[in-house]
Amino acid sequence: MTSSYDVIVVGGGHAGCEAAYAAATMGSQVLLITMNMQTIAQMSCNPAMGGVAKGQIVREIDALGGMSGIISDKTMIQFRMLNRSKGPAMWSPRCQSDRHAFAWEWRKTLENNNNVSFWQDSVNELLVKDNAVYGVKTMMGIVFHAKSVVLTNGTFLNGRMFIGEKTFGGGRTGEAAASGLTEQLVELGFESGRMKTGTPPRIDGRSLNYEAMEEQLGDTKPGKFSYSDTPALIEQKSCWITYTNQAVHDELKTGFEKSPMFTGRIKGLGPRYCPSVEDKINRFADKDRHQIFVEPEGKDTVEIYVNGFSTSLPEDVQLRALQKITGFERAKMFRPGYAVEYDYFPPTQLKHTLETHLIANLFFAGQINGTTGYEEAACQGLIAGINAHHTVCEKDPFTIKRSEGYIGVLIDDLITKGTEEPYRMFTSRAEYRTLLRQDNADIRLTEKGYKIGLASQQRYDALVEKQQKIAELTDAIQSKRVKPEGINDWLTTQNSSPLRETATLRTLVKRPEITAENVSELLAITLPDTTKFNEEVVEQTVIEIKYEDYLLREKQNADKLDRWENLSIGTEFDYDKLKALSFEGRDKLKRTRPSTIGQASRISGVSPSDISILLVYMGR
Repeated sequence: MTSSYDVIVVGGGHAGCEAAYAAATMGSQVLLITMNMQTIAQMSCNPAMGGVAKGQIVREIDALGGMSGIISDKTMIQFRMLNRSKGPAMWSPRCQSDRHAFAWEWRKTLENNNNVSFWQDSVNELLVKDNAVYGVKTMMGIVFHAKSVVLTNGTFLNGRMFIGEKTFGGGRTGEAAASGLTEQLVELGFESGRMKTGTPPRIDGRSLNYEAMEEQLGDTKPGKFSYSDTPALIEQKSCWITYTNQAVHDELKTGFEKSPMFTGRIKGLGPRYCPSVEDKINRFADKDRHQIFVEPEGKDTVEIYVNGFSTSLPEDVQLRALQKITGFERAKMFRPGYAVEYDYFPPTQLKHTLETHLIANLFFAGQINGTTGYEEAACQGLIAGINAHHTVCEKDPFTIKRSEGYIGVLIDDLITKGTEEPYRMFTSRAEYRTLLRQDNADIRLTEKGYKIGLASQQRYDALVEKQQKIAELTDAIQSKRVKPEGINDWLTTQNSSPLRETATLRTLVKRPEITAENVSELLAITLPDTTKFNEEVVEQTVIEIKYEDYLLREKQNADKLDRWENLSIGTEFDYDKLKALSFEGRDKLKRTRPSTIGQASRISGVSPSDISILLVYMGR
């Protein structure tokens, strides 16, 4: 058994898998330590990937060379592009996943990487010397040495589970909690806190009456996440929608006196945008019903995930309330929902690389940083894994700007603003969301992934070919002139004004009534050779033309603000020597240690006058 590695990754969840894969693919010898080899990449909550803003993150992971998109494509059982009725900046891919297949594909992927080794155990101590980590010690007393360590502990650090008045240690159903690390990190000077998350009960699908529910089909032409040549989804499974009602709410209220959330036994804050069902009916007492999504757990199982019914009430109350939902009258429960409370470390203690300020070569990724969601965890794991490898090789830090990706927005939000509740990504968090669309993640990020050795030559070559095709189609649309007699009949069918004189095809593409759905017809009529361009090229070309004025304006704004992003402060800057700084501003700057003026300007408590003082000092 080898005792020395380049990178040790602690935890085999979504963050840990991406961290291990990235560092190993780039050349590091990686040891992945997980408490249970059978639950690598386990989908602990809903069996789905993507969604609003989250789908953009998965595409960005894929563009950089990570694996979440490929594995999602291989194991999806339904695909939907959300928000198609809105602008392209809001389009968000989402898939329903086969829970077991997803985890198995991740394990195979890691096992097929010869630079990844595995060890089943729990890490309860870091080896630290001169404020730098050099290895770990496991519960079995085994010592492993490494040049860098990535902690992706999920909900397991001193995890405590709650079902009604019952409480027991654990980070996930059937799995023990991890202890020791929090206490050591606090001794080393880290600040810690508690957060809470939860999951709904799982139901026997054979006991449900689907005819009483609303069927939710996948897209007629299902898309995918990865820009690589992953298999197309052929056979899709349906999801279903139903609703709670007053009888359900009344039944749930009978268990409130035993609710760990209402009795105060849970201290940690839960995700505001994904509340438990008891919290929903308590906070939104004026609403007589709430939506319930009925989601299959896989292709070959009857197990059902009841999305929207997360709860920690007693199991008998859960079942009685479920059976009052339309379609659930004869529901059988496989296992009850529960809440889990766990330790996290406020992410203001990190650099943009996700390395800690206090301990060199130590990286945090995922729920340990106060986030929620597979996608948020996976992208942090990817960045931490890249930078753990770069630390080993003494290469420059790898970061993504807010103007370059949702991943950059997420990490910047975490380390400059912190979070007191589980952080979830939304499109509204990104000020440049028109630039950060799901369709152009490869153009934004694949070259960056290729340069660091993560994205393959094949991926880079595909990007170059795509850019050439976009340029070719753009030129064709801009130069093509369309006569009224050749297009007016079609324009009339689209409720679009007929042409009075010859016009460029570009002016027609920019018309608001020419949508993503009918633009292909327009191009087929006016440019018969468009068959050589695939749907992705056509879609992105049309978006760039249709929204070019907005995109240009947003790009100019991003460039202006990037000037501050390039003004380096240095993480060792002595703020105490600037007496004119406000007391609060100085304190926040010393705690967060921003590396640029741009990052400093986004820290809560740092005022515009504080930034002006910094700029004056720097001769700006």
